[in-house]
Amino acid sequence: MAYRTERVTIDGAQIRLFRGGVRDARPLVFLHGAGGHTGWMAFLDELSQHYEVFAPEHPGFGQSDDPPWLDEVGDLAYFYLDFLHVLGLDRVHLIGTSLGGWIAAELAVRSTARLATLTLVGAVGITAAGETIPDTFRMPVDENLRRFYADQERAARRLGDMAKADMDVVAKNRSTVTRLAYSPRYHNPGLGKWLHRIDVPTLLIYGEQDGLVPPRFGEAYHALIPGSRLVVVPNAGHAPFDEQKDAFLAAFHEFALG
Repeated sequence: MAYRTERVTIDGAQIRLFRGGVRDARPLVFLHGAGGHTGWMAFLDELSQHYEVFAPEHPGFGQSDDPPWLDEVGDLAYFYLDFLHVLGLDRVHLIGTSLGGWIAAELAVRSTARLATLTLVGAVGITAAGETIPDTFRMPVDENLRRFYADQERAARRLGDMAKADMDVVAKNRSTVTRLAYSPRYHNPGLGKWLHRIDVPTLLIYGEQDGLVPPRFGEAYHALIPGSRLVVVPNAGHAPFDEQKDAFLAAFHEFALG
């Protein structure tokens, strides 16, 4: 379906927003991961046939402003609570992947008043039995991509595409991620003790072959969020909505409509 790109200003920060779908349908907000916004992907297009989809580019990433107040992931949680308020969005299906999943979890422990459901995809933000994810800050790009994808041919193609990337955007995104997630690495030591506050239906989706954030991190979230549901997608790495789009959408639709 058709979509449009807008610029919206929240808390003094102008961000890029991809928006499309069925107007006046239930809103769905997608929060991207540490790699930055990847645009209007195929799974967002399919979701837009059922929902009004909002896919913002986080402050500090890509074409969005890098505001002076952005110091930690909790700042983005408050930002997106304000985002929902300013845009007048209620009964929202909130989906966050990787870093975006961490942001979504931090948002939900603060307030679920505007949420209908929460879906965390390959989410970081907590440890698994005290273990953090691998040190991606020191990891060579080719190893990162091998761990990211289950399909190694796809990983090789993505490595080739990296040569065409806008290096200014890559540097900006990496600088922001370093500020938000370098120490402690990709988690908030205090988040786990408040996950019991999440009182909306919660779906956890992890790729079975995710070499960056393995399913045991989903199991850790599952143990801490009351009534949550964990789905592990076969033949998928860190982006199951991309590698196994149909399986991802089937799991989400069953959950959201159930």
